[in-house]
Amino acid sequence: MVYKGVGMDVGFRMDLLVENRVVVEIKSIESIMEVHPMQLLTYLKLSGHKLGLLINFNVSRLKEGIVRKVNGLDDSQRTSA
Repeated sequence: MVYKGVGMDVGFRMDLLVENRVVVEIKSIESIMEVHPMQLLTYLKLSGHKLGLLINFNVSRLKEGIVRKVNGLDDSQRTSA
């Protein structure tokens, strides 16, 4: 993989890439920690994709375990849905 003109040994493996558009990182953990969305954001930056979903299946309601990340959009630019 080449990132910003520098060749790199690929040490990451995204879980899913849907329709060559959405990176999906799957977890089954007690709770999402700060490192997990950052991992997803790293995958987005290195792959050049824009949208990612972090899905934690270890929750009582699945919608509580979904985190959406957009490459190039910081937290101050986000709006509530």
